[in-house]
Amino acid sequence: MSDQGATGSRPASIGLLAVTVVLLASGAVGFIAYRLLLTTPSVHPTAEIPAAPAARSPDPGVPLGRPPALPPKLPVELPEIRLPGIDGAVQSLGDFKDRPLVVNFWATWCDPCRREIPLLKALRREHAADHLEIVGIAVDYPDEVRKYAHAHGIDYPVLVGDQGGLEAVNAFGMETVLPFSVFADRHGRIVTLKVGELHRDEAELILDRVRAVDAGTLTLPVAREQISEGVSRLRTAHASE
Repeated sequence: MSDQGATGSRPASIGLLAVTVVLLASGAVGFIAYRLLLTTPSVHPTAEIPAAPAARSPDPGVPLGRPPALPPKLPVELPEIRLPGIDGAVQSLGDFKDRPLVVNFWATWCDPCRREIPLLKALRREHAADHLEIVGIAVDYPDEVRKYAHAHGIDYPVLVGDQGGLEAVNAFGMETVLPFSVFADRHGRIVTLKVGELHRDEAELILDRVRAVDAGTLTLPVAREQISEGVSRLRTAHASE
């Protein structure tokens, strides 16, 4: 009987050992996955959200919602954001006061962000008479941003910070999605925002309204409505091409 008992207990012991090994392996995999989540940037490189979350469109790429008022969480004026530039010197958005501003949130690993850079450089050059300034805020690692900026000749100010960049995104009341661009007049008032890749026709339409607001020929609410309607028409035209 002792032989039979030993023989009968052997499969049970083997089964228990197998279960233990599986549980240990599952725990190890779970721990590794948890560590990877902690070290992976939380910003999605291509996701887009509409400007007004309450008026969500079936198309997730719609950048400007209706009504044309700004989203409830987006501040009326540019928030006080201080971040180091690629040279290490700390700068603030307040350093660029008294001029129209485009604040572009981006990252080196974000494809649409990279595609925007030549346009942003051109807009700064072409609208120099309006004293337009472009400020990039990179939600990325400083060394990567510094190398990328030098390699691609980015000639506008770039502020950078991994955690600091995420805090800057939150200061604008936005979700952590890239890219997005905030347009402000020379008084620091936010005119509108564009979520997703910025295109030239959209940029020119928005900057034309910003110029009119600065000149006093257009009120801020009317400018926002015209921008919303104009960008919507442009998106429809692009979709039919």
